[in-house]
Amino acid sequence: MTDAARDIATELLDAALMHVPFDGWSETAFKAAISDVDVSPAVARGLFPRGAIDLATAYHRKGDDAMIAALEARDMTEMRFRDRVALAVRLRLELIEDKEAVRRGATLFALPMHAAEGTKLIWGTADRIWTALGDASQDINWYTKRATLSGVYSSTVLYWLGDDSLDNQATWAFLDRRIDDVMQIEKVKAQVRKAPGFSRLMKGADSVLSRIKPPKARRDDLPGGWTVPR
Repeated sequence: MTDAARDIATELLDAALMHVPFDGWSETAFKAAISDVDVSPAVARGLFPRGAIDLATAYHRKGDDAMIAALEARDMTEMRFRDRVALAVRLRLELIEDKEAVRRGATLFALPMHAAEGTKLIWGTADRIWTALGDASQDINWYTKRATLSGVYSSTVLYWLGDDSLDNQATWAFLDRRIDDVMQIEKVKAQVRKAPGFSRLMKGADSVLSRIKPPKARRDDLPGGWTVPR
């Protein structure tokens, strides 16, 4: 089979996952994957310019893809919206086959030089969840929803990594508490908006916030995970 007929990117990622539990998302794991797949290093670098960091990024986004596919296959018509959000986060974690790969990824993206990349990936997960659930926000709420869910998701992942309860029941309880906390904040915000004088006080701020719009659509399907405008 020629290289052109192979999905070399997937082969490299699958091969790397065999080494990540021992070597982490490292150059060592990347080179081992190249050797296992028997592909030219130049081809591998073309697909993953930054090596292991791009492999880890691809692994995370592959998990997002699986979550969205599972979410779209569910009938959520009778579910409360907060339960739909909880389901999305839960599916994202339940579909992970190798917790150690995620643990190693968390370690990698905790490093100062990769922290921005990790933050972008978490934001991307939150964005895909909100988009899949039909969010149509066209103002500042587009950002606040994703920022809030990013916090819920990242804290739940960290809890899950240390959870040894039966069927991760402790993690799902933790997730429900975090979402309940968010819902309480939203209730307080709604009450404040109804307070006498609030509309006059916020009139100037609203005129500014109303100008904030979601970013234009972007694509993440280029080699190495680089993002460019459509």
